[in-house]
Amino acid sequence: MKSSKPLIDRIRQILSPREGYSERNMFGTVCFMINGNMCSSAWEDSLIVRVGKSGYEKVLAEPYTRPADMNGRAMKGWALVESTGIASDEKLEKWLDRAAEFTSSLPHK
Repeated sequence: MKSSKPLIDRIRQILSPREGYSERNMFGTVCFMINGNMCSSAWEDSLIVRVGKSGYEKVLAEPYTRPADMNGRAMKGWALVESTGIASDEKLEKWLDRAAEFTSSLPHK
């Protein structure tokens, strides 16, 4: 996976103050974790966020989103937000807050 270092740095800045934050190098990029659960990552210049299965279809109806499809297999409960949808720090933070809120609801690992 090819990821954008500037995007990784932006994600890190927003998520690192959260309780339970950590990072892991996985899938050729940095994966951002909350309480041991993967929360988000970067895919090229796009953001991958964990949104859960219950609101998944609603999230995919929002602008600049599509299923997170890595290697030809869509990951249910995960969305890819295109670079236009996270161009401002405010937009990126909105998506990361949603992902962190969902991930924080999961059992700690």
